[in-house]
Amino acid sequence: MATEVLQAKTYEIPPHAGESGVTDLRKHTVTRSELADALFRRIGLSRLESAQLVEMVIDEISDAVLRGENVKLSGFGTFIQRSKRERIGRNPKTGVEAKISPRKVLVFKASHIMRDRINQG
Repeated sequence: MATEVLQAKTYEIPPHAGESGVTDLRKHTVTRSELADALFRRIGLSRLESAQLVEMVIDEISDAVLRGENVKLSGFGTFIQRSKRERIGRNPKTGVEAKISPRKVLVFKASHIMRDRINQG
């Protein structure tokens, strides 16, 4: 059953009407509940099982990133944890310099397949 989930490439996203009344999918944020609902509709899992599966996948990705591992989802992209060193920044409003402490950031790099799909649509 999980194989079917990973192979599913598209699912319906509820339309989002912008101020002009025109549907604009770029402004819609897909939520966990919408992902679970897509699993419910497409695969036939119960709503509870669908929600639990979405949570398990998100938890597994989060845990791997926290362990310092890269997470690569073939055909989608890669989540990478990067360390940024200490540096001097500048307040754009006042121009005053300030020290920015070292930190870790999460970076997502879309695969070439995903980039191609985005640029086609």
